[in-house]
Amino acid sequence: MSRICELTGKTRLVGNNVSHAKNRTKKTFLPNLQNVTLLSDTLGKGVKLRVSTHGLRSVEHVGGLDNWLLKTKDEKLSLRVKRIKKEIVKKQAAAA
Repeated sequence: MSRICELTGKTRLVGNNVSHAKNRTKKTFLPNLQNVTLLSDTLGKGVKLRVSTHGLRSVEHVGGLDNWLLKTKDEKLSLRVKRIKKEIVKKQAAAA
């Protein structure tokens, strides 16, 4: 399982640990990923995703999963989430 946020696209970063003697060793900084179930109002069901805590806060700030997906560009989203977004757009178009 890759360490990528399905909503924001956050991945691991690479840097250096620097000791007091200025010795440098490689270090990876991993995103804080959590397995969560986000509720979709349009679809009327929960969606299980692997999301960073930053992404989770962003979704709550915008007002839910549906609003987040409609606002976000497709390049950032994973393939699974793109399919969910397509379903939401289709359902909203049918309701209008």
